[in-house]
Amino acid sequence: MTVRPCLPWPDKRLRTVSDPVAEITDEVRQVWDDLIDTMYAMPGVGMGANQIGVLKRLIVVDATEEGNQAIRMANPEILHASVQPREHEEASPNLVGVSAKISRPRAVTVRYMDEHGATMEKDFVGLWATSVQHQIDHINGKMYFDHLSKTKRSMLIKKAQKQR
Repeated sequence: MTVRPCLPWPDKRLRTVSDPVAEITDEVRQVWDDLIDTMYAMPGVGMGANQIGVLKRLIVVDATEEGNQAIRMANPEILHASVQPREHEEASPNLVGVSAKISRPRAVTVRYMDEHGATMEKDFVGLWATSVQHQIDHINGKMYFDHLSKTKRSMLIKKAQKQR
């Protein structure tokens, strides 16, 4: 079990678009394993590789109560998003001590490469959809608070800095 440290905001790697993954290698599998261990240790429902300093388009999500059904994704992309929104209180281990209610599409269809290198398309709904979108934002160099107004975002970041 390898729990990796999460980069503290405002590390520039959190704002960097991650590189695509060409193939599933042992190195990729190890990053996924570390992401899963780190996600469960938080505890959380997802992680993007750049959160631990790996600039590859790799994410993991697990929105089960038990925390034992992690889905590994390489190069995830949203193909379709529902019109119906869903609000959820989101946070990040990269900006500790704060959270914000974010509205995102309630359901998404995502294409990704799985742990065997196969191209998959999967529908995600509810918390699963929220987590997938949140993680894709991470590997695109975006944070959840980028969905807030400039004023709310500034207040959130100042609050987090005070708590450090």
